Amino acid sequence: MSGPVNLRREIHRNPERSGCETGTAERLLRFFEPLRPDEVIENLGDTGIAFVFTGIEAGPTILLRSELDALPIQETNEFKHRSVHDGTSHKCGHDGHMAILAAVGEKLSRKRPARGRVVLLYQPAEETGQGAAAVVADEKFAPIKPDFCFALHNLPGFPLGEIVIRNGTFSCASRGQAIRLTGKTAHAAQPETGVSPAKAMCQLIAELSELPSVMDFGNELAFATVVGSRLGEQAFGTAPGEAEIWVTLRSETDATMARMVSHAESRIRQLAVEHGLESAIAYRDIFAATVNSERAVDVIRRAADDGLLRVAEQPFRWSEDFGCFSSIAQCAMFGLGAGEAVADLHNPDYDFPDALISLGADIFLGILEQAGEMQRP
Repeated sequence: MSGPVNLRREIHRNPERSGCETGTAERLLRFFEPLRPDEVIENLGDTGIAFVFTGIEAGPTILLRSELDALPIQETNEFKHRSVHDGTSHKCGHDGHMAILAAVGEKLSRKRPARGRVVLLYQPAEETGQGAAAVVADEKFAPIKPDFCFALHNLPGFPLGEIVIRNGTFSCASRGQAIRLTGKTAHAAQPETGVSPAKAMCQLIAELSELPSVMDFGNELAFATVVGSRLGEQAFGTAPGEAEIWVTLRSETDATMARMVSHAESRIRQLAVEHGLESAIAYRDIFAATVNSERAVDVIRRAADDGLLRVAEQPFRWSEDFGCFSSIAQCAMFGLGAGEAVADLHNPDYDFPDALISLGADIFLGILEQAGEMQRP
């Protein structure tokens, strides 16, 4: 097996969740040490790391990004490189994404880019939506000043090696909305002496589930999914005084997300007042839409084999924090087919196909060649 394949399996066997990727970063440091990058930047956005390869002539700075983190999912596979940590595993393929950049690093160590600089960024905490923003805000990242940023995500269900591109939104914005309704508990025999949130909770669950259709966003993708709720406890002598609802909001654009948030918050507060309740709203796992620039997509298009290229008609529904880099550079994320018989992402039996490592490295190397010939934006 090649070095990147061995690296991928070692990382898969030793997964680390968002914000805890110190061991993964150390493994990458050991792998890249003999490759002699021109610069190594550690602790980016906490546990992130970047390897810089400087070209022979001046030119654009091109950043390729991979993720470091694993998921809180129990693996069910039984192969030798299965996760050794209960309840944590690489079920999104970030281990494979890391190996692809490692294979690119091997090529760059033997032949530096003709022009400009190449930055191989290993970013922490993608799964929580916090990592990219932390990297961009880190003062150690400022000198990098990328002109172009590219990333890929493996796509089970698509033919192996197929390249999926799209101008504009590539993956949706999303956020988790946590709603708390507070009234007053009472004896179950005298519920009228308390203030129950039960009716307001049921009404909100129904209304929020229909939010996108009520607001009418046309053909734009928009979803509101109630993922959980809680009302009181299993205490038959007590009428509840508190309820929680958890909703995932998802949209094709950040502007539509802002409209959904505003409408939902207004309705939550209105119903709380009507039912004599206090309300509180909090958010977590906030992802902006990943929006590809036309110029960066054109670089991918020119680097790809036409026979392996597919243009996605709609954005992918899942979210990615790579969109954060679009505020500082020309950016594009693309999909890379992982095979039509591969288990889906986040499934407990998923495993990144090793055959995809060399294919991913080849398309990235083609992107570097094409983007390196361009003038800075």
